[in-house]
Amino acid sequence: MISLRADRRDVVAGARAMVPWLAGLIPFGLVIGVSAAQADIPALAGWLTGPLIYAGSSQAATIAMLDAGAAPMVVVASALIINIRLIFYSATMARYWRDTPWWWRLVAAYLIVDPSCAVGLSGYRRLSRRRAHAHYFGGAVLLWVCWLAAIGVGATVGAGLPAWLHLEFVMPLYLVGQTIPKLAHPAQRRAIFAAAAVALLALSAPLQLGIALAIAVGVTAGLTGHPDEPTQSPHPLQRTVEVRR
Repeated sequence: MISLRADRRDVVAGARAMVPWLAGLIPFGLVIGVSAAQADIPALAGWLTGPLIYAGSSQAATIAMLDAGAAPMVVVASALIINIRLIFYSATMARYWRDTPWWWRLVAAYLIVDPSCAVGLSGYRRLSRRRAHAHYFGGAVLLWVCWLAAIGVGATVGAGLPAWLHLEFVMPLYLVGQTIPKLAHPAQRRAIFAAAAVALLALSAPLQLGIALAIAVGVTAGLTGHPDEPTQSPHPLQRTVEVRR
C-alpha cells in the first residue's frame, strides 16, 4: 500500500531532484504558451494541450498543425506518433509499478515524461519500493504544475509580443542542450547519432512518421551495446541518471 503522508520526506526529495530540470523546461513551456497565443486557435485550446497531451514536442507540433488548419485526425495521429517514446518509458517503469493499486498506475503513467522517468529511475535504484513511489510522485507532480503554469503565463503574455522575436527557436535550443551532455556515453552517443541520421533522411515523411522512426531506431541503437560496454544499466534513461550524478 502506498502512503504519501508517511513518505512526505521522499515526496520533497523527489521534488528537489526535479528542480534542475525546471531551468530548461519552464522557458520551453513559456514558448509553447506564446506559440499558442499567437496561433489562429482559441487560447483555451492552446493551453489545454498541456494537460491533455503533456509532452512538449507533440504540443508544439499540435499547435502548429492546428494553426495551419490540418485535419483533426492528422493532428491526433501526429501527436500519438511523436509520443511513441512514452511506450518505452512505461515499459521501463512497469516492473517497479507491479502490484500497485490501479489508481497509482493510472496517475503515474499519465505523469511519465522524460524528466519524471529519469528522476523516478534514480529513486527506484536507491530507495525501497514504497519510498521510491513517493519520490517519483513528488518530482512528477512538481513538473506537471510548473509546466502548466509556464504554458499559462506564456499564453497570457504571448499575444502582446511581436512575432519577429521568433521565440520558437528556444525549443530546438533546449533539445540540443539536453543532448550534448549525453554524448559522453557510448550508448547514448550511438542512439543520438542514429536517431538524428534517420530523422534527417525521413524529414519529408508524411504525418511526421520520420520522428517515430527516428525514436525507434535511436532506442534500438542505444540498447544494442558493445560487449565491452557496461551492462548494469539496461535502459538509456538509467544511464542518463548515472551521467548526471
